[in-house]
Parts: sequence; C-alpha cells; structure tokens
Amino acid sequence: MAWNEPGGKGNPNDPWGNNNRGGDKNRGGGNQPPDLDEALKQLMDKLNGLFGGGKRNNNNRKGGGGAGGLFGIGAAIIVVLLVFNSVYTLDEQERGVVLRLGKYLKTENPGLRFKIPLVDQVIPVATTKVRESEIKERMLTEDENIVEVELNVQYRVSDPVAFALRVEQPERTLLSAAESALRHEVGSAAMDPILTTGRAELADKVQTRLQDYLDRYETGMVLSNVNIKDARPPAQVKDAFDDVQKAKNDKETMTNQAESYANSIVPESRGKAQRQLEEAAAYKERVIARAQGEASRFDQLYAEYRKAPEVTRERLYIDAVSEVYGKSSKVLVDVDGGNNMMYLPLDKLMQSLPAAPGSAQLSNSDISRLTDQVLSEVRSRQSNSGTTTRREGR
Repeated sequence: MAWNEPGGKGNPNDPWGNNNRGGDKNRGGGNQPPDLDEALKQLMDKLNGLFGGGKRNNNNRKGGGGAGGLFGIGAAIIVVLLVFNSVYTLDEQERGVVLRLGKYLKTENPGLRFKIPLVDQVIPVATTKVRESEIKERMLTEDENIVEVELNVQYRVSDPVAFALRVEQPERTLLSAAESALRHEVGSAAMDPILTTGRAELADKVQTRLQDYLDRYETGMVLSNVNIKDARPPAQVKDAFDDVQKAKNDKETMTNQAESYANSIVPESRGKAQRQLEEAAAYKERVIARAQGEASRFDQLYAEYRKAPEVTRERLYIDAVSEVYGKSSKVLVDVDGGNNMMYLPLDKLMQSLPAAPGSAQLSNSDISRLTDQVLSEVRSRQSNSGTTTRREGR
C-alpha cells in the first residue's frame, strides 16, 4: 500500500508521521493533509541527534527541542561560512598582502591560497596593471601669465606592502603630489615654451620631481609615463593670445626668410667675387703672355728686317693691309698728286674671287690676290691721274 492511500492504520513509510491519523475523527479522518508543525519537530529532532542531542524523553523534547535545533542549524551555517571564507584566489597580476590581527604577516603570490577566518585579512593589490590618473589645473607661470594644463600620469605598483599599508588613499596622494610637482615646474618656466615647444621638457621635469615625491612618501608606486596632454591660455584671453602668437609666427617667418636670403646671397656674392678674381688673374696672364709674344715677334722681325729691309717692309705692309681689308668691305684711298678720293669696292672684288668650299673666310692666297688687285687698281688710277694732269698742264 502506498504511504498516502486513505484508510487503514497508517503506513510506516509516511514521512509526515500520519501513522495514527487514519482514524482520528477529530482531525477529519485519514484523508487530511500532514501536520507541518509535527513535521518540523521531527526534522529538528533528527538534527539534534546528528549534533549530539541524543535521545530524550517526550517531556524534554517538548521543552528544549526547538532551541537546540536552531542552535545546531546556526552552528552548521557558521562552519560552512568559515570554511568558505578560509579559501581565496589571486590573479596573475595580483599580490596578496596578508594581515594577521591587523599586523603585516606576509605577501602571497598568485594562485589558490588559504587563511584563518576572522583572524587573517588579505588585501589584493594589482602590481602589473598600468593605472592612469589625470589632473587639470590653472596655474601661474614665471612671467606672470596664466595657463591651463592637462596632465596625464601612468603608473604601476612596485611594492604592494607600501601601497596597501604605508599611505592612506595612495591614489589621492598621487594626485596631490602630481599637482604640487606640476605647479612647481610651471611656476619656474615661461608661458611660451609651455604652450609651444617645451611640453616634452616640462613633462620630463614633472616626472622626475613626482617620482621623488612618491619615493619619499613610500607609496610603492613607479611612474611609467607623464604626458602634458594640453596647455592653453584661459578662454577669457584666448583671442589676445592668438594675436600675439600670430605676430610671433610672422616674426619667425620673416626671420627665416631673411636668413635664407642671406644664406643664398652671401655664397653667390663670394662666388662672383672669386670668379672676377680668377678672370682678372687670367687676363693678367693673357696680357703678359701676349706682350711677351709681341716682344718676341718684334725681335724676330727686327732680325729679319736687318737682313732684307725691302722685303720685310713690303711684307709688313701686305700683312697690315690684309688685316685692315679683312674687317671692311669698302675702302677709300687718297691718291697722291690728285684731288679725288679713290673708292675700292672690296665686297665686289671678293665676290669675284672663287670661294673655298666649306669655308666662310678668305684664305691667305685669296687675300694675296685681292691685295694684288687693289695695288694694280691703285697704280692704274695713279697713272691715269698723272696723264690727265700733264694734259691739263699743256
């Protein structure tokens, strides 16, 4: 028979203790649901037996069973909580600072660790994580100008014990120290370098000073990077500052242009001067060489002239005439003993000479023939002029 079947004297398998309730007419018969109060009492009796309550008579069970059962449940819960709180885990980037009764005991490495509940306290500290903080302040520079500076600080924890125990609120301490270091360096510098080209140098100085502060405070923090994110004048004077910066940029531009012009014109002038010096030296050498050559030529001509004066004189005359005729196409000749000027059309005479193929200048033979023609023409005209004069005299 099932434990919940109606009728009968009851079922020993009934967990609700309804063995003797089948014929209880006062409770409505065997078909009534089990009594919850009775079930709770039985559960408490079992727990008391597990935790050392033992068997008691019915009177004692009725008087102290409820309190003992609650005490056992509370004790079981406390034991479970203590066991649960005695185990903890540290990540790879964490180190655990263990305190026993408030005093530093040791530093635990990553992994599964154990502690004494209610006696040991573990403070996990991330030592490999790069942390970041930022400050934005308005500060006074050395030249009594106001600038707004944004500072970014990146750091990590190198000493977890000092970070957790030596300084209260280490992040707040870092911000205060960073503000102090930044004010000191900004107050020792002019505004122009901070706003233009001096940001990197300012960041290096702030990092050095801030690290010195952190080491003296024993914060256990090491700076990774300090960067000046922005530096600008206050919004109230931004327009005037922009005008000043524009004027400075114009000045720098004009200065660079002047320097560029000077760098280009000075070498060019030096080059021209050097070229003139070299040309003068070359002209000097050429004139000296030509004078020496003319003197040597004159000496040689003089030696030949002494040997044959007539021939040499004639040759010199021919050379002179050749040189003069070579530069002119028309010649006027004054005839001795006559009143007329004789005109020689050299250009026409030159056209009558056969030109050498592939040459635009007259050869020596051409010049000689031209000279002979000119002399013949001169003699012919002189003879005609003499004849006319004699006839007029007669």
